[in-house]
Amino acid sequence: MPALRRRYRLLLGVLGLVLGLFVLDRIFPPPLSQVAEVSHVVRDRNGIVLRAFPVEEGRWRLPADLDTLDPDFVEALLAYEDERFFSHAGVDLLAVLRASRDSLAAGRVVSGASTLSMQLARLLEPRERTLGAKFLQMIRAVQIEMRLSKDEILEAYLTLAPYGGNLEGVRAASWAYFGREPDVLTIEQIAMLIALPQSPEARRPDRRPEQAVIARGRVLDRLAAVGLASREAARDAALDPAPQRRAFPALAWHASESLVRERGGVQGGVDLVSTLDFALQSALETAIIDELPTGDDTSQLAVLVVENETRAVRAALGSASRSRPGGWIDLTDRARSPGSTLKPFIYGMAFDDGLAAAHTRIADLPTRFAGYRPDNFDRTFRGDVTIAEALQHSLNVPAVATLDGVGARRFSAVLGFAGAAPERRRTAGQDDGLAVALGGAGLSVRELAVLYSALADEGVAQPLRWSEAAPVSEGGFSVLSAESAGEIVDILRRAPHPGGRMPASLTRSAPDIAFKTGTSYGFRDAWAAGISGRYTIIVWSGRADGAARNGLTGREAALPVLFRMFDLVEQFDPSPAFVRTREPEALETPPTLERFTADVAPHILFPPDGAEVWADRAGRGFVLAAQSSQSVSWYADGEEVARNAAGDAVWVPGGPGFYEIEAVDDQGRTTRARVRIRGGSG
Repeated sequence: MPALRRRYRLLLGVLGLVLGLFVLDRIFPPPLSQVAEVSHVVRDRNGIVLRAFPVEEGRWRLPADLDTLDPDFVEALLAYEDERFFSHAGVDLLAVLRASRDSLAAGRVVSGASTLSMQLARLLEPRERTLGAKFLQMIRAVQIEMRLSKDEILEAYLTLAPYGGNLEGVRAASWAYFGREPDVLTIEQIAMLIALPQSPEARRPDRRPEQAVIARGRVLDRLAAVGLASREAARDAALDPAPQRRAFPALAWHASESLVRERGGVQGGVDLVSTLDFALQSALETAIIDELPTGDDTSQLAVLVVENETRAVRAALGSASRSRPGGWIDLTDRARSPGSTLKPFIYGMAFDDGLAAAHTRIADLPTRFAGYRPDNFDRTFRGDVTIAEALQHSLNVPAVATLDGVGARRFSAVLGFAGAAPERRRTAGQDDGLAVALGGAGLSVRELAVLYSALADEGVAQPLRWSEAAPVSEGGFSVLSAESAGEIVDILRRAPHPGGRMPASLTRSAPDIAFKTGTSYGFRDAWAAGISGRYTIIVWSGRADGAARNGLTGREAALPVLFRMFDLVEQFDPSPAFVRTREPEALETPPTLERFTADVAPHILFPPDGAEVWADRAGRGFVLAAQSSQSVSWYADGEEVARNAAGDAVWVPGGPGFYEIEAVDDQGRTTRARVRIRGGSG
C-alpha cells in the first residue's frame, strides 16, 4: 500500500511537472515574430530583382525559402552544423555528450553542441555565452520545435543568421558578396556562406579578407572530409581572393517604393512582382542621364512607359538623378501644369458632340471669353485655320473657343471620371474653367498616361497597372468615341517633327509616333506625350520645386527625349510594337461643320450620363444642371421636371432604379443621360 501511494504521488508529480511546463511554455513563448520582420523585395515581371528594402536600423534581411535555395548549400550546411537536424527534437544529446567529453579531455571548450534550433533561439534572444544561457537556448529550441516544422526552422535560421555588418540571412549575404540569389552556388561560395555566421565580424570579407579566406578553407576541408567537396576545390579556394561587397539592386527607385507603400510598410515577406521590365528599366535609367539639359544642375526628368493593351507600366522614372534637387521625390505622381497636352481631348470631345471635324475652319484671332483673353505662345494669330492645324500647331485661341463650346466643367468632369481629374488651385477664379485648355489645372505624369493610353485604345480609359497580381481591367470609361480617338491620333501623327528628326513616313524603321507637347506658364513644366503602336510614353521636364526656367519649352526640352525613349523601347520590342496606324481618309466635311460654332444642344452637367447617384433619404431631390446658350426644359422618363422658386429644375426620383433624363433647349435640341439611383426611401 505505501508503494502504491508513492507511485501515485510520483505520477501526480510528473503530471504536475508536465502541466507546469505546458503553462510556462504558453506564458513565455519564443519570440518568433521577429522572423516575419523581413525586407521587401520588388521584382520585375520576369522575376528579376529590381530593388530590395532594408528593415529598421538599415539591416538587410531577406526571407529565405528552401524551394529557391541551392540544395547543395542546404546539404553542406546541415553536414557542417547539424548532421542530425531532422532526427533530434531541438537538442542533440549525442552532440552534447561528445562536446562534453572533448572539453573535459582538453580542459577547455573545444567544440560546441548547438543545433540549428538552438542557434535560432540565440538569434531570437541574444545573450552572453554562459552555461545558463546555453541551458535557456536548449529550452527555447524545444519550444521552437513544438511550433515549427523542420523546414520552417531552417528557413527562419537562414533568414536571421548574421553575415557581418548589417547583413542578415543567406539571401542578403549572397546579394552583397556575389551579386545574385543563392539559387545556384559554387562550392567556394557555399563554404563562405557557411563560415561567416560562426564569426560574422571577425570574418567579414569586406573588412578582414584574410580571415574570411582562411575560414572558407577550413569549411572546405571539412566538406571534403565528408565527401561534399573535392580536395582540389579546397586547395584552389586558398588562392581565390575574398569577395568584395556589392550594392543591393536599386532600380525603379520610386516605383518600387510606391508598391511597398501600398503593401502597408517596409516589412515584407512575399516578394512583390511589378509590371516593370528589368531590361527596359535599366536601359532607360542609364540613357536618361544624357538627356538632362546641359548647364542646368537643377532640372529633372520624369518618364513613364505604358503598354496600351494591358495598361502595364513597363518602365518608370520618378526623377533622372537622386543627386539633383528633388531627386528623391517621385515626380510622376506630382500634379503639375500640363500646358497644352489636354488639347487633343478638347477637340476629340468636340468631334463627338458634332461641333467640329478635322477640317472644320475656326478663327485664330484675338478673342475675349467672359474676361479671359488667351494669347498664342508666339504672340501671333493666323486667322482662319482648320481644327487639325490648330491642334498640330497648338494654337491657344481655337482650343479655348472649342472648350467653351464643349463646356469647361463638363470637360473636367469627364477627365475626372476617367481617373485624371484636373487639380485646380485653391485661388482659382471664374476664368480657370477655360484656362484648363492651356494648363490652368494640375495633372500628374501618371494621370496624363491614363488619358493618352486611352487615345491609343479607342478612347477607353483604364487605370495603370503596377503589379502583375493586379487584374487587367475590363470595360473602362470612354473619354472619346473610337472614331474621334482615331481621328485625333491621325492628326497628331502628322504634326511637325522636331528638328533633326525625319518623319516616320519617310523611313522604314523609325517608330510612327502621334505626339503632343506642352509648356506651362513661366516655362516651369515641359511635356511631351506620345503614342506608337503598343506603347504610350509621357515625358516631363522641369524643376522639382516648380520654379521657372529660362525658355525651355516642351518641344525643346521634352520632345527629343520622347523620341529617343521610343527608339529605346523599339530595341526591346521591335516588330509588333510599331505597326503604322491607318492613313487618314479623305472625307468631305459636312456643310454644317465647315465653320466652328458653339451654339449646339445643351450639355448635361448633372447627373452625367452613366452616373450612379445616391438618393437623399429626406426626399429633397436633385438640382439638374446643364450648359446651354438657351433656356432648358427637363424631363425624367418623359415626365416634365418642376422648378422651385429660384427657377432650378428639382427632380425627386420615385425610388431606386434606372432613369432617362432629357434636357431640351428652345430649338428642340435634346441631350439624354441614363442614370441609376441608389438608396433613398424607396
